[in-house]
Amino acid sequence: MPNYHLSIQIISRGKGKSAVAAAAYRAAERIKNEHDGYTHDYTNKKDVLNKEILLPDHAPIEYKNRTILWNAVERIEKNDNAQLAREIEFSLPVELSMEQNILLAHEYVKKHYVDEGIIADVCVHESRDGKNPHCHVMLILRPLEPDGTWGAKSRKEYMLDEHGERIKLQSGAWKSRKVYTVDWNDQTKAEQWRKGWADMQNKYLQQNGIAEQVDHRSYERQGNGLLPTKHLGVAASQMEKKGIATDKGNHNRQVAITNSEIKQTNARIRKLKKWLYAQPLTNAPSFIEIMGGVASGKNLQSQWQRIRNLKTTAKVLNFLANNNITDMDEFCNKVVQIHERLGEVSTDIQKTERRLGTLAEHLVHVENLKTHKAVYQKYKSLAPKTDLAAFNSINPFTKNKAIKEHEAASKKQDAYYDKHADEIQAYENAKRYLDGVMNGREKLPTKEWQAEQKKWLTKRYGLCEKYYTLKDEIQSVETIRRSVENLMREDLQAQRTQPTRTQNKAL
Repeated sequence: MPNYHLSIQIISRGKGKSAVAAAAYRAAERIKNEHDGYTHDYTNKKDVLNKEILLPDHAPIEYKNRTILWNAVERIEKNDNAQLAREIEFSLPVELSMEQNILLAHEYVKKHYVDEGIIADVCVHESRDGKNPHCHVMLILRPLEPDGTWGAKSRKEYMLDEHGERIKLQSGAWKSRKVYTVDWNDQTKAEQWRKGWADMQNKYLQQNGIAEQVDHRSYERQGNGLLPTKHLGVAASQMEKKGIATDKGNHNRQVAITNSEIKQTNARIRKLKKWLYAQPLTNAPSFIEIMGGVASGKNLQSQWQRIRNLKTTAKVLNFLANNNITDMDEFCNKVVQIHERLGEVSTDIQKTERRLGTLAEHLVHVENLKTHKAVYQKYKSLAPKTDLAAFNSINPFTKNKAIKEHEAASKKQDAYYDKHADEIQAYENAKRYLDGVMNGREKLPTKEWQAEQKKWLTKRYGLCEKYYTLKDEIQSVETIRRSVENLMREDLQAQRTQPTRTQNKAL
C-alpha cells in the first residue's frame, strides 16, 4: 500500500549545523567547509543511489559542483545564526522501480522548486533491505538575481501613516518591517508542496497500473475517522529493522490494528444501511416471521449450524426487546442510531489516541535525553578547542602545529560520531523536540505527562468497551438481515412453484 511522508526542516548555523556537512552526508562525499576549514568525509556511506544538482536557467553552471555551491552558501551567509538551507525529505513508493522513483523525484523537484528559481540538491537513498526508498532535497534560501549573483532574502519597508509619511519612533528610528523578496517562506507554500508531492506520486502510480492513491492531508482533515501513524525517523527505523521494537513502532502497530477494525466496522454498517434503503418496507416480513424463521433453523444445513443459530437467536431477541423494536421502521432507526454512535465513538477514540501518541512521544524524547546524555556530552567534549578562523592571529611559527592539532581533534570527534551516531542523533532530536514543546519553560513535567497518560489510557479502555458493544449490535442486525433475506428467498421460491402445483392438480 503506497504511503505518504514529506517533512520540511531548516538547516541553521545557529543550531550548530552546516550546509556543507549536510550536503556531504546526503551525497556520501568528501567536502571541505571553507567557512571553518573542517573537511566532512562520508564516502563510506553506501545508501546513495542517485544524486544530482538541478539548476534554474539563470544559475551559474559551476553550482552543479556540490563543493562550490554549498561553500558559496556558507560564504554569503555571514551571521552566526544564519539559516543556510531548507531540506525536503519524502518517501518514495516501493510499488515503483528505482528508475521510476528517480524520474518521479526529479519531476516533482523541478516543477515545484527549480522552476520557481530555487537550486535543488537531490539525493535518492535506499536502505539495505530495499524497503525504504526516500529522497533528500536541499534547497537554497537566498534567491539568485537574473545575472546569477546572490540576492537579498529580505528588504526593509518603512511603515507610513495616513498621510503617507514615515512614522518616527521614540528611539528616533523610523518604524519599519521586514519584507521577504521571495514567497518561499510563506505558510501556504508548505501546503502547496505537500499537495504537489501527493499529486505527482498519484500520477506515477496511476501511469504504472497501481490503483491505490495517497493523500497529503491528515486523517483528521480527510474525516475518515482513522488514526495517524508516526514517522519512525532514522534511529527508530534502524532499530525496527534489527528486530528491536520501539515505542513508535509499537504505536504504529496498534494504530494499524485499530484502523483495520474501524474500516471493517464502518464497511459493515454502510452495507447494512445500503441494504435497508433498498428494501420495500411495505411488503417486508413482520418481525414475528423473521424471528420464527431464525428459531426454526430455516435454511440451515447441519445440526451444528442449527444449535449455533439458536444460541444467536436468544441474543438477537434480547437485542430487539432491549431496544423496543417491533417493526421495520424502528429497526431502520436503530441502524441509523448505531451508525451515528459508531461515528461519535470513533471520533473520541481518534482524539484519545492522538493525545496518547503525543504524550508517548514526549516521554520517549525524555527517556532519550536521559539515556544518551553522557554519550552526547563526551562527543561535544571532543570538539576542537579553537576555531580555524582564529588561527590567523596566531604566531606563524606555531600556526601549522595548531592546525594539525585542530584536525586531529576533529578526526577523533568524527570517529566517535560514526561509532555513536544513533545515540547522538537521538539526543539531538530529543533536545530539539523538547525545546519546542517546553516553549521556554525549564523543568520537564515528566510526572504530569505520565499521570495524564494513565488518565487517557483509562478513557481509551472505556471507549473500546463502547465500541465492541456497538460491534455486537451490528452483528445482531446482520443476523436479522440474513433472516429477512432467507425468508424473502423462500417466499419467492414458493411463489414460483405454486403455479406448477395448481396445474398438476388440474390434470
